[in-house]
Amino acid sequence: MSASGEGNAAPAGYAPHPYVGGRTAALRALAAWRMRWPGAPRVIVLTGNPGSGRTRLVTGFLMMCDPGHRKQLPLDDLDPATVPPDLPAPVVPSPAGRTAAQMLWMISDHFGLNADRDDEIFTELAAREEPVTLVVPDVDQAGPVRAAHEPARVVRDVLKPLAATETVQLLAEVPRELAAELAGALPAGQVQIIDLDAPEWADPKGLVLHAETALTPEAGAPDLPYTTDPAARRALAEALAARADGNRLTVRLAVQSLLLQPAGFDPADASLLPGSVGEVLDLHARRLGADPRTLRLMLAPLAFAEGEGLPVQLWGALASAVAGRDMSRDIADGMLLAAPFIQPVEPSRNEDADGDGDGGGDADEATKDGGAGSGADGRTLLRLTHPGLAEEIRSGLPDVRDAQTKIAMALLEAVPQQDWSRADPYIRDHLAAHTLDAGLLPQLLTDPGLFAHADPVTMRAAIEAVPLEQLGAPARTYLRTAPLLTRSQAPAELRAAFLESAFVEDGLAPYAEALHTLGFSLPWRTLWSVPLVGVRAVTTGSLPPQDGDGATADAADPAGDPDGRAAGTAQSPAPATADSAGPAAPASATTAPGRPVAAFLVPEGTPGSRTVPGPDSDAPEGSGRALLVHDLLRPGYVDADPAQVQLPSAQAQEAAPLGLSRGADYLRVWSRADEEVVAALLSDTPFTGADLSPDGVLVVATARGVTARQILAAAPAPAPTVPAQRTGTADSASSDGLEGDHS
Repeated sequence: MSASGEGNAAPAGYAPHPYVGGRTAALRALAAWRMRWPGAPRVIVLTGNPGSGRTRLVTGFLMMCDPGHRKQLPLDDLDPATVPPDLPAPVVPSPAGRTAAQMLWMISDHFGLNADRDDEIFTELAAREEPVTLVVPDVDQAGPVRAAHEPARVVRDVLKPLAATETVQLLAEVPRELAAELAGALPAGQVQIIDLDAPEWADPKGLVLHAETALTPEAGAPDLPYTTDPAARRALAEALAARADGNRLTVRLAVQSLLLQPAGFDPADASLLPGSVGEVLDLHARRLGADPRTLRLMLAPLAFAEGEGLPVQLWGALASAVAGRDMSRDIADGMLLAAPFIQPVEPSRNEDADGDGDGGGDADEATKDGGAGSGADGRTLLRLTHPGLAEEIRSGLPDVRDAQTKIAMALLEAVPQQDWSRADPYIRDHLAAHTLDAGLLPQLLTDPGLFAHADPVTMRAAIEAVPLEQLGAPARTYLRTAPLLTRSQAPAELRAAFLESAFVEDGLAPYAEALHTLGFSLPWRTLWSVPLVGVRAVTTGSLPPQDGDGATADAADPAGDPDGRAAGTAQSPAPATADSAGPAAPASATTAPGRPVAAFLVPEGTPGSRTVPGPDSDAPEGSGRALLVHDLLRPGYVDADPAQVQLPSAQAQEAAPLGLSRGADYLRVWSRADEEVVAALLSDTPFTGADLSPDGVLVVATARGVTARQILAAAPAPAPTVPAQRTGTADSASSDGLEGDHS
């Protein structure tokens, strides 16, 4: 079933595939793979040069594998050896725009696997009784950030382990530079490389048919001598295919060029037939009387565009930046020049259609982003017609990094008064990707406003591509918080709130304070945070007034920092293990208000702690119950007897305006008056304790430490999505991928 050449694989009398238009040898091999024909490989690696047509081949093959599409195809007219059996459609986890981790959890979700770690996904697939069939197209388009080189990670972390799993039947379409790495992981009998540019898989007849079909009036071609006359049309198609050396993209662009502007084209002049994508650009420009370099400079910003495309209103400014001169007139007068190579795109919801930069918020949440959502109304994006065209334009520039630097600077200058809430969503979400490619990303990662407004998926992917030692403290804080931002699918305002707390936790109080000056209505202000390990429970209360002024003993850090880390945190006593016991303290309903404090139940022996007294006598040594007392409203421990801590009275708790609801890793603070949520908090580690004081100070303990937040919100706040909980390990700081999208 593995044909060695198109001559043997295309018997006379069979119709070509209506979408592929040829590739009979490759379709035969894929059909044999799908039916698990004896001797057929378990894994096929499909590759070829950019523009070789591998994506089109996979699409056409999947049409025949899908029960719905099969009914619309003339299967009886096709070569039977190219038609796969009528089986359930294979699973197609598309990597386009996704990270390797997202792909893995997409596969896990589809098969309903009970996996908590990446390696468990492959273990569970290997344990299945029935084999599974996976088709992975467009690996070259993997990742939300082009310069982060996600295709290589997909091959290494997803495709190679899948290929090594005996119960997996895999077809993967990968760039040529990654094909050998993927195939080399398997014995020769289990894997086959189909290189569409290799002689045994080349399809010159199919390419002629592809060109001839595109030249017909039925396909939209104008009435011209070489489109209406079958003989002339055939001759031109053969000449185009021969000159293009098998590259379908070259033929496609050449046909688009001459049909859009037939003037100046003589089919008998071989010098007007392009042999490569680059020659298509140059010949088209010369036929229209333009400088080929001008056309390439016009298209350069689109060749560097991230996401789904570049907003049309940014095109002129970026082209001028790359060219080093005003290109506005060239673009205004050159739409016919550029037309064969660009296409408009309507932005999808994931491309910030909700104006919030995260692709996950409700439409009305866009208004919470400082008005940035209005920029999404009626936006038109432009992109090049093929990634291979973008690769050609980038490679033709004298200095790619310099071009990206100019684009990044122009994007930064286009932010109105450096107010990210007013920036175009493209700038907000993709500036990090451009600066990454320019080698300037670490210098950008100091703006808390950008951190809050940017799409956390693309921002995280860009930052993770930078060596950790090159990142400053704010970027490391962002990277630590990014799994929570993506998992929660929070709008910008809630992202700002999570980051505000994270900056305080990491001793970066000025960055936290800056977020309060950017127009956000944050639900809380983080008062302090201590990186204290082993806290089992927390409670809020007060110490009675002393010396007639309501003051107790001076705050003192048990670890030796009397200032309690002025940056907003206090030093941590020695690590210890948590348990589920809670602190005990005497209650009082009548004592006058004293100094508000929080008490932490910690393992006995924690520096600065005092043993919790029992009901009749002091607890025996080694009981493992001890308390630390911390000021409630500011950083710093309090050197006080825990027995003096007075809990709020029942009357005070009932009269408090706010209530607290708690889950394993989420908290909600709600108004008692109308039961509306005013603050929602997620954590990437389970809560070990939480308490809300009557005056609205939320104290929360996790495995990382204890943090106090003064609840500020007076109106209902948007709650983040609370994903289904997994029982495995929590998200790590930077390497577990975008688990939130999995949820």
